[in-house]
Amino acid sequence: MLRRMLLCVLLPALPVLGAPDDWPRWRGPLDTGMARGDLPLRWSDDENVAWKTPIPGRGFSSPVIWGDRLFLTTAVPETTPEAPEPGRRGPGGGFAAGVPHRFLVMAIDRNSGKVLWERVATSAAPHEGYHHRYGSFASNSPVTDGNMVYAFFGSRGVYAYSLDGKLAWSRPFPPMRMRNAFGEGTAPVLDGDRLILGFDQEENSHLLVLAKRTGKQIWRADRDEVSAWSPPLVTEVNGKKQIIVGATRRVRAYDYDTGKVVWETAGLGTNVIPAPVVFQNVVVVMSGHRDPNLLAIRLGRTGDLTGSDAILWTNQRGNSYTASPVLHEGKIYFVTDSGLVNCFDVLTGEAHYRQQRLPQPYNFKASPVGAGGKLYLATEQGDVVVLKLGTAYEVLATNTLSGQMFIASPAVAEGDLYLRGQSTLFCIREGGR
Repeated sequence: MLRRMLLCVLLPALPVLGAPDDWPRWRGPLDTGMARGDLPLRWSDDENVAWKTPIPGRGFSSPVIWGDRLFLTTAVPETTPEAPEPGRRGPGGGFAAGVPHRFLVMAIDRNSGKVLWERVATSAAPHEGYHHRYGSFASNSPVTDGNMVYAFFGSRGVYAYSLDGKLAWSRPFPPMRMRNAFGEGTAPVLDGDRLILGFDQEENSHLLVLAKRTGKQIWRADRDEVSAWSPPLVTEVNGKKQIIVGATRRVRAYDYDTGKVVWETAGLGTNVIPAPVVFQNVVVVMSGHRDPNLLAIRLGRTGDLTGSDAILWTNQRGNSYTASPVLHEGKIYFVTDSGLVNCFDVLTGEAHYRQQRLPQPYNFKASPVGAGGKLYLATEQGDVVVLKLGTAYEVLATNTLSGQMFIASPAVAEGDLYLRGQSTLFCIREGGR
């Protein structure tokens, strides 16, 4: 405990990495989907569940963790004499527009599951529904630096709270227009003193960089792009930071200080969602919708890299459409929406295994996470399949929580696995203590 207290005191003065066992942002402390330590291999309704906490409303954002606190967002529909019933559905099983919602930020004690506080960031009737049953009006995961927690609700604005729930600042945004009303859900990114927000949509796409302490704009880069959901990635190349954004028309890297394009390349397909990952100065970006493609790009060049030898290798089969990859020891693991699992070498493109079928037919929207030599895949059907990390495909366990559907990606901290179902947050802990 003393070590953690010292880390929490010292780390805010350093680049935002979090304590080694925290999960301060959507893909974990290193943006790879990997956590330190180990996790339980097996659990069920009656085994290794430390607690479960009901979460109101509908939100498929993933939790983030700092110290003993877990933060998440949700959107709670309301009914008024003037508003339609919350049960009214939109196309594709999604939720219709025009229903008033309360947009909540919640803090939960991660050891006990007790709700410490919840705040209504705003109340609004969204202008645009979400097309799929997989969507929600709170799909953007929050992010924290141990001093503040930032909740990004897309068209409903961004809100900065202290860890005790005091609002420091907020900033509204114009309504976004997403392709086929697929919904919003790009995760915000914190780096140093900056909050980085992506707004790829059908018109007026842009990348926005704000001062995290005040919410004031540092720079904005307009983007010739259509709807995409892949979050920005900050990485250092030759001693200078770049912000890499995957998208349909062009993958682009922006100068961290000015917002100018450093390099770009064509090559991805439509509806880009998976997050980029970097290993030894190679960034991997992918798309899995129409014209699917994966690009492994050697960093360090400038200008248009399309068709150049900076593109080390590509892959068009078995790419992830929705879930983001896990990167571990030079290998990238990714899963299709229909449950086919892949493992590739990042530097060479060698397929250690390709499109392996899981024990049962599964569907995926949640991104996998890894820890302790194991890969955890949370399915729409409520099972979490555990694979062995490495070059050989091996299923170690299949764990079931009754009546669940996992769309939000898991979070990990100090040997605990946090699973968010449609209405309940679970803590999986060895011994259920």
